[in-house]
Amino acid sequence: MRKIKVLVVEDSIVFRNLLVQGLNEDPNIEVVGVAGEPFEAKDIIPQCRPDVMTLDIEMPKMNGIEFLRKLMPQYPMPVVMLSGMDDKVFDAMEAGAVDFAHKPVNMSRSTVNDFIRQELIAKIKIASSVDVKKLRRTQVLKPIRRDKLKNRNCVIAIGASTGGTEAIYDVIKQFRPDIPGVVVVQHMPAGFTEMYAARMNNQCEVVVKEARDGDVVKQGQVLIAPGGYQMRLVKNGEEYRVECKPGPKVSGHCPSVDVLFDSVAKTAGADSIGVMLTGMGGDGARGMKKMKNCGAVTIGQDEMTSVVYGMPRVAYDIGAVRYQVPLYDIADKIYNLLG
Repeated sequence: MRKIKVLVVEDSIVFRNLLVQGLNEDPNIEVVGVAGEPFEAKDIIPQCRPDVMTLDIEMPKMNGIEFLRKLMPQYPMPVVMLSGMDDKVFDAMEAGAVDFAHKPVNMSRSTVNDFIRQELIAKIKIASSVDVKKLRRTQVLKPIRRDKLKNRNCVIAIGASTGGTEAIYDVIKQFRPDIPGVVVVQHMPAGFTEMYAARMNNQCEVVVKEARDGDVVKQGQVLIAPGGYQMRLVKNGEEYRVECKPGPKVSGHCPSVDVLFDSVAKTAGADSIGVMLTGMGGDGARGMKKMKNCGAVTIGQDEMTSVVYGMPRVAYDIGAVRYQVPLYDIADKIYNLLG
């Protein structure tokens, strides 16, 4: 396979040089260009024709988000944002970035090299496989049924990874306050999940919050698994609650969709709906199969609307998906099942 051509756009000379050195050590990656600010990057893109661009958010002359909005119509390409602890990354995802990585606070060579090897290289390789046309999100959503719900004693579990921040939002923004309790795992670093939940809470009819250990799963509320914690569904008397504990990675992730779905299968069984959205890899497929075997209804996002048709494909291939549905129809499908 030919090497993935990467353009690094970063204003810090020290960090930029470390990125170039670290990325070039991977046999499947070649840094073909570097730029210290967006105008310089725009001039060299036609010459180096990168497969993926890494882009800092805070830069001189023009920030990365504004640059991304101007860039994508002319030079659509997969972009991985590099950011400190800042909720602007979600503006970047909305503007068309594929993913983001949390820049290390300590800029020592060893720390940056660990960041490159353990996080950034994998995200660049995933981004290189993305069809950026699928990042052009549709604003035409199917009207949701307004019938009175018959099944309220139910738990809705959603899992996603690459492309999932916007896909989850597209589903949840269609939920009304009468929706049964929702639990969500989105692969995301610690700290960002709280900002992500707060952002959606300001834009949706339902309450959205980062889950805390012991939170009740209740109607009209969405609980987002905190980054760095495994979230499980448990039952306390007649109430469903979540248990959020530190733990090892499962299926390569913490939080893991498999961990959540497995607990939903054991705790809620047939009184649950499982939803698998866009993402790379196979996390959640085995857990969704357990949910289906326990009588739960399972939904997988279809290939056409998935930014990365990895997790939904694996779940479908092992027989874990009962209904395969386009992203824009998933909320309506859930309401149909509940009605």
